[in-house]
Amino acid sequence: MSELTRIPAPDGVAPAAQYTQVVLGTGRFVAVSGQLALDEDGKPVGEGDAEAQARQVFENLRRCLAAAGATFDDVVKLTFFVTDMAHMSAIRAARAEHIPDDRLPAASAVQVAALVRPEFLMEIEAFAVVSP
Repeated sequence: MSELTRIPAPDGVAPAAQYTQVVLGTGRFVAVSGQLALDEDGKPVGEGDAEAQARQVFENLRRCLAAAGATFDDVVKLTFFVTDMAHMSAIRAARAEHIPDDRLPAASAVQVAALVRPEFLMEIEAFAVVSP
């Protein structure tokens, strides 16, 4: 695991309640493509159920990070693409199962008109930094 520094609120920037404004570290950069609520066989999980989809997406992120020798402790940025901002509460709950409040990464949330298939409510990508 790399040493990461979290800056919740740089001078002149309001602190955020659900993410860290700046995260920096040194090491290998890991980019994880946007993950959807697909099981290991490529079948959709939780059609119409934001909580089930969020749990599956975070499990997929965990597996992708592990393949790169990373964990959620190494994540410096998450980007949430949602079809409805109401799904953010489900995402925050699933994120809390993997990332404690004192280790929150930087984050962005974007509402989109649609994702690659209509049954998907969210897509989440991750960026991490791991020890060289």
